[in-house]
Amino acid sequence: MSETNKALMRRWFEEVWNQGRTDAIDELLADDVVIHGLVDASGQPVRGAQAFRDFHRQFRGAFPNMNITVEDVIAEGDRAVARCDVRGHHSGDDLGFKATNAPVQFSGIAIARIENGKIAEAWNQFDFMEMNKQLGL
Repeated sequence: MSETNKALMRRWFEEVWNQGRTDAIDELLADDVVIHGLVDASGQPVRGAQAFRDFHRQFRGAFPNMNITVEDVIAEGDRAVARCDVRGHHSGDDLGFKATNAPVQFSGIAIARIENGKIAEAWNQFDFMEMNKQLGL
């Protein structure tokens, strides 16, 4: 199970984030997922696959050339952890302010609870403060 969960995490970052494959969201994310560390418009954790699709569309719109390198993946039981490096250019206006065209590079860790071959719950600790600093916010 650990190797399967590691592969799922790698697929998540490669297909959903790097390739922008929105159809992979349905393949890899449970419909009733809760994603802590990512927030919706009301400031609450992202709940549900549709809310994640909205977040994904907005973030990838702001950083269309985003590339996430998975540095490490560790898995045990129903949990998998990925340590990541994120790079991109802020070339879209989708975050609610004009694109800065600034490059960003920040790191983060994602922990996922996997159930029935899909991410059912996740905890994200990405350095969005560093990203915002690089954007001049």
